[in-house]
Amino acid sequence: MRYLLGLLWIGLGMAAEAPPVLVIGDSISIGYTPVVTTLLAGKAQVKHNEGNAAHTNNGVEKLEEWLGTEKWKVITFNFGLHDLKIMENGQHQVGIAQYEKNLEAIATRLQKTGAKLLFVSTTPVPDGTLSPPRKPGDESLFNEAALRVMTKHKIRVVDLYAFAKPRLADIQGKANVHFTKDGSALLAEFVAKAIEEQLQK
Repeated sequence: MRYLLGLLWIGLGMAAEAPPVLVIGDSISIGYTPVVTTLLAGKAQVKHNEGNAAHTNNGVEKLEEWLGTEKWKVITFNFGLHDLKIMENGQHQVGIAQYEKNLEAIATRLQKTGAKLLFVSTTPVPDGTLSPPRKPGDESLFNEAALRVMTKHKIRVVDLYAFAKPRLADIQGKANVHFTKDGSALLAEFVAKAIEEQLQK
């Protein structure tokens, strides 16, 4: 009995010592984070920022709040789908130039945490009438802007766009940027693998 209690205590201790991982992102990441948490159980304590990270203007404003005082081991972050939304004036919610400028500020701040960083690329925008409006192809332009920033800062990109694109018909809703439950689980496997690789370094 004492032996079993000892093993339980050790197990609890190992879980408590699992390094903290922060996921910053929109509803796509909200969809896959629970599965990432399960896949990394015992290896990491995964936390998503409170609510939806939305666009980069919001990210710049709330980043300090999301980071808090925790000493994060790995931080994954993504912005894009909200930035590229088409507003009533026909413009993106956040233009590409401002998006890139905001990502520059966010990446610079995140590097100061000392955490290993992963930028998750924006997933595909499907054809069809979307609500709110988004234009297929814009995600590639925003991903290109993000890649410029991440290359400059030597931040690894987890290319969720390239991973999702060839299997969209099976994992994404019709005329919907969001993914099915099984689709989110598949994205989670891809993201969790990238996080685990960083944890092992």
